[in-house]
Amino acid sequence: MAANGTGTQLAIGCEDGSVKIFQVVPGGVQFERNLDRRKGRVLCLSWHPSDTHIVAGSIDFFRVIDIASGQTVQRIMVNHQVEKAKRECVVWAIALLSRGTVVSADSFGRVQFWDWEQGTLAESHTVSTSAALSLAVSEKEDSIFVGTSTGATYQLQLLPVKLGGTEKRWVRTKPFQYHSHDVRAVAHSPTALISGGLDAQLVIRPLMEKIQKKGYDAVLRKFTFPHRRLVSCARKARLLLFQFSQHLELWRLGSTEETGKDGEVLPLCRMPEHLVQLKSKGPEHIYCSCVSPCGTWVGYSTASRFQLYRVHCDGDGVSLRKV
Repeated sequence: MAANGTGTQLAIGCEDGSVKIFQVVPGGVQFERNLDRRKGRVLCLSWHPSDTHIVAGSIDFFRVIDIASGQTVQRIMVNHQVEKAKRECVVWAIALLSRGTVVSADSFGRVQFWDWEQGTLAESHTVSTSAALSLAVSEKEDSIFVGTSTGATYQLQLLPVKLGGTEKRWVRTKPFQYHSHDVRAVAHSPTALISGGLDAQLVIRPLMEKIQKKGYDAVLRKFTFPHRRLVSCARKARLLLFQFSQHLELWRLGSTEETGKDGEVLPLCRMPEHLVQLKSKGPEHIYCSCVSPCGTWVGYSTASRFQLYRVHCDGDGVSLRKV
């Protein structure tokens, strides 16, 4: 599935080899038409930046479709360069650049650059001994990220062959190894590589040459999915319950006498206060937890048992009673 540059149309590639175009309308999408159908599963799609063509990747080939006529204008085999290829070549990811170059990533671990109008291979780079699964192109189309099935991510950059020369070639410049399994999704921001893998990790890796000063943007960040809610709030009682693997912490929020707009930082007249820590018994980790809106009940669960406590507030003191 891929959206065009303006976000007004959505292309869906199907198992039967068809590509369907949907119009984005207020509140949803509306079927518009079918493009040329050919034999072979459609595994990946990419729009030309001008929205005039779509490239669709399949097994052993990809094809370029003219949007106006809905017909296939070029069909290119991707496995003819592999000697004694006894297995099929799966085009897992594809991109159509503004200058007419098609970039394909396949199950042989190759990133290939094609002149689709001539139907010829311009460049080929083997980035991995296993499959190349995902592609992301920078806005200026001078940098590409590739995710592989080994958990590694690579960067290719379009660089001059000679210093100061006009002729340029794609060169593999940087490897990144932040995943343990398939990297199924990559994104290219102006300053960072963003990748998601089957290890349930989302990684944001800054490109340090793009960072002007030290700060949050220059920090490697990893997020594990799926998230569980680790913080719950008792709005009426102004309490927060924090969940850790073996214990819970109950805090009272600070308060201020000032007013302001959303996002402003206000001076506190009363600091946040740690009220109580509740430790879980046994080796099992706490799976989920919650505090009631009124702040008088706290509950948590492990994989095999559930515990409920009554919270008693006596002035500034707090106590818990197991129910």
